[in-house]
Amino acid sequence: MTASIALAIGIAAGIHTSTWGMYKDAPHEGFGWPRYFRSTIAAMVCALVIWRLFALPAGPAGFLVLFGATYAAERAITEFYKTFLRQQSQSKYTIPMQFAVFGRPVESRGLRLLAGLGHVVVALAVMGAVHWTDVATITMPWWLRAMLVGSLGGWISAFGGAWKDAPIEGFQTFKFFRSPGIALLWSLVLGALTDDLLLVAFGGLGYTIATIETWKTFFFPSVPRGKFADKPVLFPECLVFRKRFVPVYVAIWLTVLTALAGAVTREVSRG
Repeated sequence: MTASIALAIGIAAGIHTSTWGMYKDAPHEGFGWPRYFRSTIAAMVCALVIWRLFALPAGPAGFLVLFGATYAAERAITEFYKTFLRQQSQSKYTIPMQFAVFGRPVESRGLRLLAGLGHVVVALAVMGAVHWTDVATITMPWWLRAMLVGSLGGWISAFGGAWKDAPIEGFQTFKFFRSPGIALLWSLVLGALTDDLLLVAFGGLGYTIATIETWKTFFFPSVPRGKFADKPVLFPECLVFRKRFVPVYVAIWLTVLTALAGAVTREVSRG
């Protein structure tokens, strides 16, 4: 895989993320091109870094692995910024986007930075544990190795979502277990394409986010996201404008599914 291809995959992953984010938020916040392309720019950088640091499989499998890992990395960086670094009034949100304890935003920037540092330490420890698992389980069947870390990213998403949403919305059992289950399925797919469990874990998380956000955003477009529940639609023109981006979003999903079919075909032909 060349750098230009990796960059194109990063652009695709970023536009995919940017589109569902805009689709659900624009009616409440308005539309702005800089905000729309924020995730795209971050994903481009993430894709190039991952391409440089990891040995990606060739062909469609490489597309699938890099797309999913880029998706997760971009989301991690963006959410870290919004949760721990960004200074913003939380009055426009039903569910705080900044770091909060029992639904109450932590106003002290120093305390948020300290919590963010702890978050980074835990993330690095988890990645180290995955690497150790990668080495220690090298003789295991690929599907068992994938299952060991397959739902890891999903569990992180589940606990993070519960920490943020449950104090406001209440604990929802199905919602809590949804992410680990979907991450496990995606990780089993990726585990057949690469031996690197870090890529499997990140890729599984990335596709989990893409799947869940697609379902919530485009199959229930009239239902406001939790952070804007009970908040008025301030930019009704965006309800129509946002539909212009749907064909590109669908085209990216079709490209992903085509790559999936190609990768599966290759694996089957290899026996």
